[in-house]
Amino acid sequence: MTTTGGRQREYTPDKGNIVTVLSIDGGGIRGIIPATILAFLESKLQELDGEEARLVDYFDVVAGTSTGGLLALMVAAPDQNNRPLFAAKDLAKFYLDHAPKIFPQNLAIISDLMNIFKMIAGPKYDGKYLHSIIQDYFGQLKLHDTLTNVVIPTFDIKILQPTIFSNFTLKYKPLKDALLADIAIGTSAAPTLFPAHYLETKDDKGNTREFHLVDGGVAANNPTLAAMTHVTREIVSGNNQFFPIKPTDYNKFLVISIGTGSNKIEEKYTAQEVSKWGTFGWLNRKGASPIIDIFNIGSADMVDIHLSALFQALRSEESYLRIQCDALTGTTSSTDDSSMENMQKLVQIGNDLLKKPVSRVNIETGLFEKILGAGTNADMLTSFAKKLSDERKIRRANVLGRNKELLV
Repeated sequence: MTTTGGRQREYTPDKGNIVTVLSIDGGGIRGIIPATILAFLESKLQELDGEEARLVDYFDVVAGTSTGGLLALMVAAPDQNNRPLFAAKDLAKFYLDHAPKIFPQNLAIISDLMNIFKMIAGPKYDGKYLHSIIQDYFGQLKLHDTLTNVVIPTFDIKILQPTIFSNFTLKYKPLKDALLADIAIGTSAAPTLFPAHYLETKDDKGNTREFHLVDGGVAANNPTLAAMTHVTREIVSGNNQFFPIKPTDYNKFLVISIGTGSNKIEEKYTAQEVSKWGTFGWLNRKGASPIIDIFNIGSADMVDIHLSALFQALRSEESYLRIQCDALTGTTSSTDDSSMENMQKLVQIGNDLLKKPVSRVNIETGLFEKILGAGTNADMLTSFAKKLSDERKIRRANVLGRNKELLV
């Protein structure tokens, strides 16, 4: 049996037919969008396998950056009964309950002035409330305790390198076995919004390592490629937990990648306009931070274009589902507008995305285009749920078969 941190997994992934990956983008308060979609997916799994079914029962890897990293850990971390801390239906409620204290809002009349002052003086938010609730939920749980493999990108500002926390690396990098609370705080430490996060780990030999972390979105706002890279490396190494598979057999993968939305395609800035900007222009313009938008949207789009091209080239398009809204406007494009009105809009955007046709990025234009005959995102998620359920049944049957053999 495969184990994770001493906990015996319900099934082993080494005798199934596919490798399953769930990935969630970063985007602050816009994490409500994937939270809504994940609730739908889990409800479909429960229709097939019962009310106790949870997302973590079906995915070999759950990846997430920033707010997506927090969501990934919320569904992968165990409670006292060795079941996920959160059911997917409770994820959006987490934001609705806590976001107003994570992102406290100023009165509209003074908000712009206050934001500018805060950006000069330091991070816009002190992060104390976010840190406290994360620590309350995750306690002393560590990376090795997760119920399935996770891949959580962060960025170490001291060495100017991405730092990815993943169960796959623990066997040769034990000093990455950090507290889940520290990983969640680190991947969510968005520059200009929250302070950077320092943590130190120690292994059983007394060796220590320090981390100086900021939001993983500056390197991998869409963590799908990071997840696929870790899985591929595990397969190539020959010392992996998956069934025999060639790294190019992308039809043996099932990948669901969920975005947090991006601005509606329009002329937002011009070269003439930005050529006049100084530091504050790049940090605060039209109620947004253009430099952060460039990092987040640019890196996420590049990942999606690369993966779409790869799955198409390997004739495995049906194995990859990307759900993303590229038409956010007004407050819904904000990463920190925690007004109840805006959060309800984000819930609605998530529900509306389910009704929209399955789309795939055009690798020439970067725009999402409808796939004829593919149905809606809800249709595709329902189809994927059936595949996930069938895969789980195969794995559980294999486990039962091996156990019977041992008893003979």
